[in-house]
Amino acid sequence: MERFYKIRQGMKVALVGYGKAGRAVLEYLGQRGVKIFVSDRRTFGELSSGEKELLEKYSAAYEGGSHTVDFLNNAEMVVLSPGIAVEHPVIAEISASGIPVLGELALAAGKFKSPVIAITGTNGKTTVTQLIGELLKAAGKKVFIGGNIGTPVTEYLQHPDDYEIVVLEISSFQLQLCGAFAPDVAVLMNITPDHLDRHKTLERYAGVKMRIFHGDGVDHAIMNGDDRLCRQFKYLSKRDSFQFFGNSVEYAACIKGVGITIPTPDGPAVYDLSESRLATIAGVMNSGAALLAVRPFGIDYGTALETLRSFEPGDHRLQVIAEIDGVTYINDSKATNTGAVNIGLEQVGENVILIAGGKDKGDNYQLLRESVRNSVKQMVLIGETALTMSKDLGDLAPHRFAASLDEAVRLASSMAERGDSVLLSPACASFDMFENYKHRGETFTRAVNRLLGAEHRQGGTGDKK
Repeated sequence: MERFYKIRQGMKVALVGYGKAGRAVLEYLGQRGVKIFVSDRRTFGELSSGEKELLEKYSAAYEGGSHTVDFLNNAEMVVLSPGIAVEHPVIAEISASGIPVLGELALAAGKFKSPVIAITGTNGKTTVTQLIGELLKAAGKKVFIGGNIGTPVTEYLQHPDDYEIVVLEISSFQLQLCGAFAPDVAVLMNITPDHLDRHKTLERYAGVKMRIFHGDGVDHAIMNGDDRLCRQFKYLSKRDSFQFFGNSVEYAACIKGVGITIPTPDGPAVYDLSESRLATIAGVMNSGAALLAVRPFGIDYGTALETLRSFEPGDHRLQVIAEIDGVTYINDSKATNTGAVNIGLEQVGENVILIAGGKDKGDNYQLLRESVRNSVKQMVLIGETALTMSKDLGDLAPHRFAASLDEAVRLASSMAERGDSVLLSPACASFDMFENYKHRGETFTRAVNRLLGAEHRQGGTGDKK
């Protein structure tokens, strides 16, 4: 088993990547008297005043513009940002020299004072993380919610006594260098092709996802029993015992329609999610996973049901922005892979004007063919992948190209008829045109609101949702 990494005063640690997670690691290490070296793609002059002040506060050495072996060789340990590939030539050389290269999870392993619930999967992990957090809070628990969802794990390490339970969303990039990290409860939502530009093969990607189940500390392993690729690659998990959620009556959480049944010593507990925002295909699956994850912590039935029924999913995932002249505009910017788009199209149904495209992640867009054939009337394609998508899907629906998302919204609006839905569901990363998927979703929302404003000025009947 991989060892826990101990931090001692005076040791030399290099941080590669100075984003939000890197800054939190710097703060954590700096408070413990560590000599810190920071390497980032930005020059020192490009840093914010706050970032410069943090470096100065802990007397951290800084290398900007590129990562070099000479600079990182000063360290006894290297903590790598999830956004930087392990295969980076400099990182590979450092690792080959014998200097440990680890991620934030490996740094945190062995330092948790509270039970840890960790959630991964290609799609749905953010919603499930939020659901678990809300269920635990409703039961009066003090909960730390972080990881890939936005709050770095090392922020917990600075105040571990403030929390009773830790809930972490974990990405494949974080799992690559998770070391001896082993949560008490591990949840795998699904596996669909994603980030293959980095992981290269589907099996390698699945193997990284299965690392969430490694380690003797995992007491509860929860997996989507209906997911074909989860079943196919389950052997990579290195374990035999799982609690499944899905459509089988033999599963620990059985899903039928918009209901979830979980056996208990007092008889089956049935959670009816009709009339809730979770009464969707993805919503009930997410809820089933969340209910199994919190079961060891004694959440009573009434509290759990009320929390699920009142839950409001976050922005950028099948978020209805407005209805304008009978056309519904939906922001699904978080759908950055084909699996997420297939789920979205299934839930939205027919008569979709699809806006798709962006920065390629190595996905196979032909995996969208059945969904596009069944649901999409027309497409507007944007970004670096527009021509590839046109080649893979263009025979299924008329399509046009747009140079910007604003233009795409205007084109989609001109194509749409009453009863249609304009769906932004890109199947791609956003970095060719935007800072991140949130920036893309916000841009879409502003473009739709401009249409709504124009409709109102013209005396139309657009209704904001």
